[in-house]
Amino acid sequence: MYLYRAVDSDGDTIDFFLSKARDAKSARRFLKKALAFSYVVRPSVITVDKNPAYPIAIQQLKNEKKCRKASK
Repeated sequence: MYLYRAVDSDGDTIDFFLSKARDAKSARRFLKKALAFSYVVRPSVITVDKNPAYPIAIQQLKNEKKCRKASK
């Protein structure tokens, strides 16, 4: 099991996610969920460990956002 956890600048937990896999699909799912909360301010910085899944997941979310803007 892998624990994904988002914390704010004060160290308080915003959200967490348990996953059987540690891959881009799981990272994307977690990041999308964590960023969707209305009480969470869009982060100016996202700090992650060196797992190569994170850059892939972040790029996928950026591409989704671009596609949504283009279709409006």
